[in-house]
Amino acid sequence: MKTQRFALFMCLLNVGLLFFLAAKPRHEVYEKITVRAFELVDKKGVARVSIQSYDDGEVVFRMKDAKGAIRVKMGAGEAGSGLVLLNDATEPGIHALAQKKGTSITMTDKDGKKKAL
Repeated sequence: MKTQRFALFMCLLNVGLLFFLAAKPRHEVYEKITVRAFELVDKKGVARVSIQSYDDGEVVFRMKDAKGAIRVKMGAGEAGSGLVLLNDATEPGIHALAQKKGTSITMTDKDGKKKAL
């Protein structure tokens, strides 16, 4: 009878330990994470943010709305960098470029009229 009680006690102890370890939150800190591409998805699994590097050395950051349309795009490469903010029709509302040949900012109003700075 003592053997059965001991076995039952050990079984309950193991189950309790298992629940304790499973419930313990893990907060791991990484000094560096190396990947070729990064994608952040929402609760539905829709890709909302991506960062990707290309073979030519360019890096592109994209932010998308809930339907998957790109709303913000930022890139950097050897020739310079750029930023595009897209409107509800996914047309550039603000387009900024910084390159060796010069810097430009173009804004497009609701009527499609462009204004360059």
